[in-house]
Amino acid sequence: MPATPHPDRENTVPPYLIGLRLDGRRVVVVGGGRVAGRRVPALVAAGADVVLVSPEITPSLEDLVVAGRIVWHDRPYTDGDCAGAWLVHACTDKAKVNAEVAAAAEELRVWCVRADDAQASAAWTPATGRVGETTVGVLAGGDPRRAAGLRDAVVDGLRDATLAARHSRAKPVGVALVGGGPGDPGLITVRGRQLLAQADVVVTDRLAPRLLLDELSPDVEVIDAAKIPYGRTVAQERINDLLVEHASQGRFVVRLKGGDPFVFGRGSEEVLHCARHGIPVTVVPGITSAVAVPSAAGIPVTHRGVAQEFHVVSAHLAPDVPGSTVDWAGLGRSTGTLVLLMAVERMGLIATALMRYGRSPDTPVAVIQDGTLQDQRTLTATLGTVADEMVAAGVRPPAIVVIGDVVDVARQIDMTRADMGRDP
Repeated sequence: MPATPHPDRENTVPPYLIGLRLDGRRVVVVGGGRVAGRRVPALVAAGADVVLVSPEITPSLEDLVVAGRIVWHDRPYTDGDCAGAWLVHACTDKAKVNAEVAAAAEELRVWCVRADDAQASAAWTPATGRVGETTVGVLAGGDPRRAAGLRDAVVDGLRDATLAARHSRAKPVGVALVGGGPGDPGLITVRGRQLLAQADVVVTDRLAPRLLLDELSPDVEVIDAAKIPYGRTVAQERINDLLVEHASQGRFVVRLKGGDPFVFGRGSEEVLHCARHGIPVTVVPGITSAVAVPSAAGIPVTHRGVAQEFHVVSAHLAPDVPGSTVDWAGLGRSTGTLVLLMAVERMGLIATALMRYGRSPDTPVAVIQDGTLQDQRTLTATLGTVADEMVAAGVRPPAIVVIGDVVDVARQIDMTRADMGRDP
């Protein structure tokens, strides 16, 4: 006989948490709506053989079917569908069907999760989150919103290493190249922030999110390896040696860079130097300012019908200067978006070269200074006027230059917002 919970004990006996290893095991999901759309991807990620029973399914579930990730029976639930299952989810929008599914699973002594009635459900699905090899599961008496809130708090604490992680997680070794993003400290990746919190030594760039350094433990050694344009600078060779020197002493070193380590960040040089000395390196990608800063200013680097390509250029060398590998002639003929980094001091020469090779003097240009930071500002001009307007406005590095018709898309967005805000 199937077990029946005692009514007086139903709300007082705590559930027993368990981690199910579902790899290769049959899991039946009845219903193809938004609840199934949340649960099925997690079941697939756990390796389960998912069988979905529903006359209709969401587009995301259909995508899993087309990809061969799950099996779909395009029909309503029928008796016998739960046979052979290790776990059943009743996710339809009909209480009667969910009750039938749950009863069938109970008869087979298979655990069933009812999405519509927590108290009538034999099992509950916890709010889960994963950080590295740690999986967090939270139950809150059948209250999914409260469970999700608690889960988020725990996961956030583990991710930024403020919650017990520095005591329980194995200490990383070697060097981590961490892309800090375009400037706003909130835009560093979760993995980057986690490793930063575990560092013994941080070697930081000028454009790295330096506000994060204030969160470090007082015993963390911070080494300023800034390269100031036309000012003080730390030689790349010295930075390479610092990474190896500290890592060789058993200290975990984070090389904190602005943007992405491999986008004009010389990260590959540092990886090669560490490799030559047997130092393991973890590379954590970052959000490159080449895309993030225009986005923060409302400028898309691509737009349907306007630009189907964009080019990211390091302009630390002027056109026609020996050592430059940039095809300025090709860029001048191109109609795609140009995103220029390190171009402030050479904008006059760059604009002249682009116009000489075919770009119209009327091409829209935007210059974004201090992108993603509180004092971000944007200057708009044309290719023919931008150099003079930058001088007049006192534009200084760091600044990103965007050249192309996508600049006008941002203007259209601003005008539309202004029009929507006007009283009729």
